[in-house]
Amino acid sequence: MAKGHKDKVAIITGAANGIGQAFARRLAEDGVHIAIVDLVDGKDTVKLVEAAGRQALAVKCDVSSETSVAAMAKEVQSKFSHVDIVINCAGVFPQKNFPEMTFADWRKVLSTNLDGTFLVTAAFVPGMRSRKWGRVVNMASSTLGSVVTGFAHYVASKGGIVGFTRALATDLAPDGITVNAIAPGLTRSPGTLVREPRPGFKTMDDEFNAVAQMQAIKRVEVPDDLVGAVSFLTSDDAAFMTGQTLNVDGGR
Repeated sequence: MAKGHKDKVAIITGAANGIGQAFARRLAEDGVHIAIVDLVDGKDTVKLVEAAGRQALAVKCDVSSETSVAAMAKEVQSKFSHVDIVINCAGVFPQKNFPEMTFADWRKVLSTNLDGTFLVTAAFVPGMRSRKWGRVVNMASSTLGSVVTGFAHYVASKGGIVGFTRALATDLAPDGITVNAIAPGLTRSPGTLVREPRPGFKTMDDEFNAVAQMQAIKRVEVPDDLVGAVSFLTSDDAAFMTGQTLNVDGGR
């Protein structure tokens, strides 16, 4: 078990399933109480957290909405009184070729992925600053260093997250708060399984397997491959690490 987790409180967005749910289960096993924030019902994740002997709260929230985030923060504060760890895992990744991309398409991705990361972090930073301890973990993407088409809006949002992570790390360091990001590769999760495969692939399984062949570790990435990184980054062991983006992509 990583150091310093016992009885900390984490809020994880996008935690109803997939990577966010895997993060919630692992941190609960590390001793952390979890607020599960998602557009859909987080009851399955609540069960996993409670099975690990920790307290859980599921809140429905649209992270791109300032009023929705404010209401969520109020509900989380009333249950737990404070939050030590913020993990911004909520995100969308629709595929759209640039000639067909509308401004509405662009705004939907940027507002969820980048604005949502800002709004949720901003809601809980004041409390962390007052206690002089905090961890923020954002989700970047291996697509930043990959040749992919149809994701101009998505890759732009993830580039923004890397920049936000670096700048915020500098702003918050005097208050004992670290800010880091994790960049996964293409991960087999409920969100990616429902996506249409990219041109040239018949099914998502074909795409998963092709991506795996581009990695040093030639198997498909799954959410559990990412949990060790989030456990480390939110622990006392990572107290001197900030502003970094950790690639967890099988050596892509």
